[in-house]
Amino acid sequence: MIEAAEALQRLRAGNRRFVSDSEQHVSAARKHRSELVFRQEPFAIVLGCSDSRVPAELVFDQGFGDLFVIRVAGNVVAPSQVGSVEFAAERFGTRLVVVMGHSGCGAVRATLEELERPSESRSPNLRSIVDRIWPSVQGLLATDLRDDPDALLEGAIRANIRASADHLRHGSRTLEQMIQNDGLMVVGAEYSLETGIVDFFDGVQAQ
Repeated sequence: MIEAAEALQRLRAGNRRFVSDSEQHVSAARKHRSELVFRQEPFAIVLGCSDSRVPAELVFDQGFGDLFVIRVAGNVVAPSQVGSVEFAAERFGTRLVVVMGHSGCGAVRATLEELERPSESRSPNLRSIVDRIWPSVQGLLATDLRDDPDALLEGAIRANIRASADHLRHGSRTLEQMIQNDGLMVVGAEYSLETGIVDFFDGVQAQ
């Protein structure tokens, strides 16, 4: 079993390779695939956004079997996402969970638009995503950020990431016990579409 701190260092190193165009895992993927038919030992769980520009395996330069990836628009946390994290943490002994949002997130932008101009035409399914994001971002509209759309979006993206990470830390008795007793770490991170850099900014210093 790989401890959370070591797993985090692996992700940081992989992202540095990605940013510097020195990836290692793509060419070895086909050979490694056959070794994982009957087992897997992912060293990190990544709950990320479904955005096509943010594939976790590429962003962290990891191969088959390295990451247990859960993707949903806006990297929101609903019961199915919590259950998926619980499953991987218990079944595979994975000790690092990363909630990874990204710059320019469309789901967060749509939520801000909804708060300012409610729309009745949005489907109930899309609204369910917006409804999970708005509690963490609505307070920002009462600050000076409301006059700076770019800064507002940036702040809202990070607030949403923090909220999702906190939900995993405190919204699941199983995960909470694993954090207290088994060394599970939940951190929040933001991927920059512009630079390719992943900034781990939430839950890291506390650990």
